Amino acid sequence: MKRSALVGGLLLLPLPVAFVALMIGRYPISPGEVFAALTGGEVAKVVRGLVLRIRLPRIGAAALVGANLAVAGAVYQGVFRNPLVEGRLLGVSSGAALGAALAFLLLPQPAVVQALAFAGGAMGVTLTSLLGWAFGGWVLVLVIAGVLVDSFLSAVLGLVKYTADPLGTLPAITYWLLGGLSGVRVPDLLPLGIASAIGLSFFLLARWRLNLLTLADQEAEALGVRVRPARFVVVGMGTLLVASAVSVSGIVSWVGLLVPHAARAVVGPDYARLLPAAAGMGAALVVALDTLARTLLTAEIPLGVLTGL
Repeated sequence: MKRSALVGGLLLLPLPVAFVALMIGRYPISPGEVFAALTGGEVAKVVRGLVLRIRLPRIGAAALVGANLAVAGAVYQGVFRNPLVEGRLLGVSSGAALGAALAFLLLPQPAVVQALAFAGGAMGVTLTSLLGWAFGGWVLVLVIAGVLVDSFLSAVLGLVKYTADPLGTLPAITYWLLGGLSGVRVPDLLPLGIASAIGLSFFLLARWRLNLLTLADQEAEALGVRVRPARFVVVGMGTLLVASAVSVSGIVSWVGLLVPHAARAVVGPDYARLLPAAAGMGAALVVALDTLARTLLTAEIPLGVLTGL
């Protein structure tokens, strides 16, 4: 019972953090005004617009980004039986970065940047999966394939940056790579929300299979799991979470690596408890850091810089 209550508390942790984040900014808002704006009560029009149209979409995106990265990291680490695995190691982050850079170079519209970043992340993990499958599909082979793909895509990204306009396109690419949610608006939440709902629901329903995939391949096979197909499906759904998050936020480091370890230390390795705990902790962390990013200094600090610190 105590463990279940702890998991529930961690899952709900983003709510108070988000409420506080709604109050903080260049224009401070009282708790009563925030509550009135959220519930349709009497409040100044400027306050309602600031809460519902600017801060709430950004906070919602931050929560989804944090939850996606943390859950995907927890899944990757268990399935690959490697505590250092995250989306970057599988080529997702570098693929998304390359897609976004190409969008800035060819057609720098927000929707195009998000779409190509998502496609790039999917392409990165597809290359990793195909390369790993061609050489047997074992855990170590997939990790090595991910390192190779990440290195290759990073080199192509460097070439794109080298050819970009140093006065316009290159600064835009560099700023996006540093990560941030300053441009998020309500329409941006729809694709991110759909991808998050699909990926998070899938992992919650497949939690017992995830536990089995952390065992040795022979043991998992003996318990009825077809390990290689299951592993590729799980990696694909994790990629959906990471690519959808990175397409909105840019590169946000360390969340997918460290939050799963923190959640595992608190609630244990069972995915029935680990997934909601990691989702809540990741969401709360990114919301808190994004709030600091937009309030610490006069100019906004890139989110990726704060997560790296």
